Amino acid sequence: MTSQSDTAPLATASNGNLNFVLVCIFIDMLGIGLVVPVLPILVGEFVQARDQQALWYGLMGTVFGLMQFIFMPMLGAISDRVGRRPVLLYSMAGMCVNFLSTALAPNLACMFIGRVIGGMSSASMSVASAYASDISTHDNRAKSFGKIGAAFGLGFIAGPMLGGLLGSINLHLPFYAAAALSAANFVYGYFFVPESLPEAQRAPFKLTRVNPLAGLLKLAARVDIRGLVVAFALMTCAQMMLQSTWVLYTHFRFDWTPGQNGMALFCVGLAAAVVQAGLLGVLIRRFGEVRLTLLGLGSGCVTYMLYGLATQGWMMYVFICCNLLAFAAGPALQGIISKSTAANQQGELMGSLQSISSIGSVLMPLAGSAILGEVSHLPSNDWRIGGTFFVCAAMQALAILVAYRYFSARRAARGSAV
Repeated sequence: MTSQSDTAPLATASNGNLNFVLVCIFIDMLGIGLVVPVLPILVGEFVQARDQQALWYGLMGTVFGLMQFIFMPMLGAISDRVGRRPVLLYSMAGMCVNFLSTALAPNLACMFIGRVIGGMSSASMSVASAYASDISTHDNRAKSFGKIGAAFGLGFIAGPMLGGLLGSINLHLPFYAAAALSAANFVYGYFFVPESLPEAQRAPFKLTRVNPLAGLLKLAARVDIRGLVVAFALMTCAQMMLQSTWVLYTHFRFDWTPGQNGMALFCVGLAAAVVQAGLLGVLIRRFGEVRLTLLGLGSGCVTYMLYGLATQGWMMYVFICCNLLAFAAGPALQGIISKSTAANQQGELMGSLQSISSIGSVLMPLAGSAILGEVSHLPSNDWRIGGTFFVCAAMQALAILVAYRYFSARRAARGSAV
């Protein structure tokens, strides 16, 4: 007897089926983007003070990230055994339940239940990255990762703006819309997304592969890419702190509404899509993956500082538009790491890398909310209220140093070999 996964059509590098999973990622991110400008404000409906709002929102982010950290390697390893398609379908169904439970939550405890379910099922990015690896050639993997990033960004072009508009009507409405989109995503994936991993290339399932720390330990043992993994972790932690504090920071400092935050996040998604869908191939040919990684990290470092020093809301838009290279750093770095790993281990690799993001999602909301809570009582024009972004800039600067030393050592090693 064969499963539906075994009998489903197979996607290959030659038939262009990456488009199927790109649509799934787009719809999934559209649903997530709908709630981004609303959830921190909704938390404020259940508390009295700003510091409590920051604390509880940070705790919710930590719960979500903790569930991701525990379950993401498991789902990546399962996708290496049973295929990518079943795990993608599970993720879509779980996110639908997550949004519905949050929309119907009468208190903070019930909202936490939704975050637990969402964290357990949010495997779309890691498995989609493995899917892209399955159907990409060695030379165009970075470009495929860029397309996934672009689909992610496109979801955030429409999602936050629409979520802000719906949230202006009712704070619960975006969650119902996101649940409907996740359900549509499941239906689309069930009928149209083919399997990408042939039976012959599937790896056996082992308990050692589902230990969330095991994947990280394996990454740590990869001396050949250790510096890249550290740089990736620092870059990811900076991004996680920004993402977990952006809405409340702009709400506290500039008194932005969900609609205004939705528009700002629309600009972020648009910038990401322009770079990762339209310019990434050109940038890689022009600079190469190594130089592009360093330039992107440098651009992000400067921009974090400027975010923290901004005194007017309109400045945030200017900084977003001037930070285009930063959107190319992630796909370029991920492409370099992926090229060093065998085809039947891509799911485990992407799950382990996503575990780094999950650790950031556990630690950074707590750290960011603690910092933001401490400065939330300050006047909006006090530079210290941008403390979270200054910490992000410091982590990004350290990532540049680590990556530069790694690339320099590799270049020196190749030179000595010659």
